[in-house]
Amino acid sequence: MAKSMLKKIEDLSSKAEYNDYKKIVDEINHIKFNSLNKEKLLYKSIELKIKVSQGVCIDEIMIQAFALVKKAIRIALGFEAYDEQIIAGIAMHRGRLIEMQTGEGKTIAAVFPAYLNALSGLGCHILTFNDYLAARDAVWMGPIYEMLGLTVGFVQDNMKTQDKQKAYLCDVTYITAKVAGFDYLRDSICYEKSECIQRPFNFVIVDEADSIIIDEAKIPFVIAAGGYQNDNTLSPTMDIIKGLKPKIHYDKDEYERNAFLTEIGLNLVEAQLCCDNLYSDENIKLLNEVHNTLYAEVILKKDIDYIVRDNKIEMVDEFTGRIAENRHWPDQIQEALEAKEKLEFKSKGRIMNQITLQSFIMLYKKVAGMTATAMDSAEEISEFYGLEVFVIPSHVPCNRIDYPDVIFTHKEAKYKALINEITRVHATGQPILIGNSSVLESDYLALKLKKIGIECQILNAKNDELEAEIIEQAGVIGAVTVSTNMAGRGADIKLGGTKCESRDKVIALGGLYVIGTNRYESRRIDKQLRGRAGRQGDVGMFRFFISLEDDLIKKYGIDKIIPAYIRPKNQEEPIDDPRIARKIDQVQRIIQGQNSDLRRALWKYSSLLESHRLQVYRRRLEILEDIDPLNVLENENQKLYEKLNTLFGEKCINKLEKQVALYNIDESFANYLAEVVIIQEGINLNIIGGKNPLRVLQRETNLCFNSLQQDILENILIDFTNMELSESGLLSLHERIEPPTSTWTYLVKDNAIMDSLSSILTGSLGGGSVHIATFAGAPIVSIIGFIKKNSISIRNKFKFK
Repeated sequence: MAKSMLKKIEDLSSKAEYNDYKKIVDEINHIKFNSLNKEKLLYKSIELKIKVSQGVCIDEIMIQAFALVKKAIRIALGFEAYDEQIIAGIAMHRGRLIEMQTGEGKTIAAVFPAYLNALSGLGCHILTFNDYLAARDAVWMGPIYEMLGLTVGFVQDNMKTQDKQKAYLCDVTYITAKVAGFDYLRDSICYEKSECIQRPFNFVIVDEADSIIIDEAKIPFVIAAGGYQNDNTLSPTMDIIKGLKPKIHYDKDEYERNAFLTEIGLNLVEAQLCCDNLYSDENIKLLNEVHNTLYAEVILKKDIDYIVRDNKIEMVDEFTGRIAENRHWPDQIQEALEAKEKLEFKSKGRIMNQITLQSFIMLYKKVAGMTATAMDSAEEISEFYGLEVFVIPSHVPCNRIDYPDVIFTHKEAKYKALINEITRVHATGQPILIGNSSVLESDYLALKLKKIGIECQILNAKNDELEAEIIEQAGVIGAVTVSTNMAGRGADIKLGGTKCESRDKVIALGGLYVIGTNRYESRRIDKQLRGRAGRQGDVGMFRFFISLEDDLIKKYGIDKIIPAYIRPKNQEEPIDDPRIARKIDQVQRIIQGQNSDLRRALWKYSSLLESHRLQVYRRRLEILEDIDPLNVLENENQKLYEKLNTLFGEKCINKLEKQVALYNIDESFANYLAEVVIIQEGINLNIIGGKNPLRVLQRETNLCFNSLQQDILENILIDFTNMELSESGLLSLHERIEPPTSTWTYLVKDNAIMDSLSSILTGSLGGGSVHIATFAGAPIVSIIGFIKKNSISIRNKFKFK
């Protein structure tokens, strides 16, 4: 009753908001600007920019600004922006995340709020799904901005520093979240302000927002120094693990997220490792190796979770099916995987700084977003980002036919029916796109089709660089495309091909027929696949072929969700029982809820680290920009200060002190991050000891952070005392500074420590006992403090804010 009433209130609120926007659109459309040519359009735009510089609020000029954009679109691109796109622009300007159906023109809609907010001169970033879209949209939309007197650019990771700086100074910059995040981290360890690439963040529009701010939210960006390649130390342990047998020596948890040794397996491993008790304090490191190696061997699957290419492990993104570039598992799991595949171990180096994507997005003063699938995650988006979802009505009605799922008892029957369906439809010439869950499955289906004489294009993580080329042809007569869930996000599959030569024939056949071979963990991903068909009012068809042996159902446990009395025995024909379909929907909602809880838990955890990181970043920035220099040497060692001042002068000494301070901040923060990992690993023992793990985590992390503050100042004084001076007056500091050598991300979800931590934070462990074997992370409790005695004056001088 309460939920129903809340839904009615929300619907009324959305309707009122829509009516408000519609009135504004009417005012915008009333301004024709018919007499304006390019020159006069530019003059009008400059007038608005001057008004903003004089203190006029951009809200006051929104109607005129949007009318100018509409006129510029008509001149530059040769078509009229429609009302729904303008409504989307108004909503985004007001800080909403808009849900706008696939093919409805989100790229155009983003130009309206981007232009308006960029008039302040503070810049606007549009975060795109990939590098290709960043470059494409910047070039495509560029003429509109330039006609209105604004500069536009795009940033890619392989660009030179000077080119990046220029692009970031543009009024509107298109860029991926990953590249922007890595550049932020690079700036965070610069030693001169002139080396910094970015300027302060102002307004951001997140394209494909559900993917970036929900699916990728838990992914930390990392910048590291060092790194080396050597023999894999886990190879002997992996040899032992490979000899273990399932159910006898090891088992999996109910969701198949972790594996653990049975008593028989534990005894066998202890015997082969020649240790009495694997769980004793002296064997903690060895226990961690065993668990991580078991996890890599049993849980992570080749051609599903990762591929091996060019003698490297490359992670497959679970949501897109693409290769997740520069992403890996936490180091020992990565090392275990490399041992599993008999590859050389490549250390990723020492972490100098890190930030989650979620925290990075929140650095912007104002956030907006757009996607075709947001409502299913509206509550989470509101909780994490304070963004309300606003649904934009479709400009054209959807003409896609969504058929009911076809459900089978087992995979063999599903694939047999699927091949028959593809054969039947292919004979008519109707183009078919088959969306599947993994590289392994796409290769399997392609082989099956080849055996019966049906040629197909394969698109998966092994050839994702060919995505645009393959997708261009997915809508032509007779095309059969087998793809993981990566196909065409942000790009149109045009009926009849790129030049639409056979468009009418394809329409007559029913448009693109999209088939899904698995339901995904999130209904949003299902909708994204469904949205490949029937874009922009085109006709199309969609259907799922699923079985009770699919991973989604197996992972949760078929016995739990489908009671034996309604579960049929293996049969060739589809299951004709609506209760089964409802149960599968229930599983999807449960898993989606679990993943939401996990992200919520990880947000609580990462917030602890982010509060510390921000304090360090802000204090470091003050020193870098000479806003609040330390003057430690003058205050704490007057004799040394006077000596150096006589030799080199005050200006040189200040520069030296800044360099030494920044160096020690970076070193101490890197040590802090390493210590946090140790604290994090020790969480498991605190569970077993009956302590509140979250409180322990907070206390010990804070202790570590407090010692970091003390450490920095003492080391600055030590450096000045012990380091030699060159003839130029510069300290030999540069010999010690290790420049960053890599940037990467890692998947927190597959860190078993995080799995246990999420259970703590979400309360799912309750007050009961927990078997230590359920955690793959080694249960280490160790706080190595850098607690040193310092004077009150030093401690207060460097106090983080």
